[in-house]
Amino acid sequence: MPLIPEEPQIHESAQGPRATTATGRTASTPRPVPGPRSAATPRPGHPGPGPARPAPPAPRPHSTSGRPQAAPPENRSAPQLQVIPAAADGALDAADEAVDLLLDSGRAPGDILVLTAGGQHPWATHELSFGEAAYWAQHETGDDVFFAGAEAADRVKPRPVVVVAVNDADDDTAARALAAAQRRAEALLIVCGDPQRINSVLGAGV
Repeated sequence: MPLIPEEPQIHESAQGPRATTATGRTASTPRPVPGPRSAATPRPGHPGPGPARPAPPAPRPHSTSGRPQAAPPENRSAPQLQVIPAAADGALDAADEAVDLLLDSGRAPGDILVLTAGGQHPWATHELSFGEAAYWAQHETGDDVFFAGAEAADRVKPRPVVVVAVNDADDDTAARALAAAQRRAEALLIVCGDPQRINSVLGAGV
């Protein structure tokens, strides 16, 4: 009986280069997951016409044994780490691309949290202009990608995927942002920034 080739599988942990191989490179931001960027995917909270919000996330796969399965506890304490090399002024763009590609690969919007170590992401700035109550109400709803600054990291809830943009921030602030991100990433932690700096901060005991 002839063998049937297996269909290719997408493994998030296998995507993207490690920090040690990208020092000094000026190439375009590596992609953490495969797939083309979709121009039809709206940035969450972006003003303008179009769908108000993406559909709620589909139920997560679980065991068919008949009993609900809780997420493995080790995922919360030890998420898989992926570093995307980017200059400080390009970290936000790298984080945006990572989010787009995660969505293209099938991740539900509510699975993703984006933290910025330095200045706020433009989406967060826009939403905060309507007041903190409305901004945090979107976080509580939990059906869309949510963006927050490092100073609010202790207030956000854990999500399966956390993307961190190490943009304009001192080392202490970057360390706090990475520590908070590690505590809130249940499965995958993606860090966008200078690899040497990230390794230095992580090596300092984050």
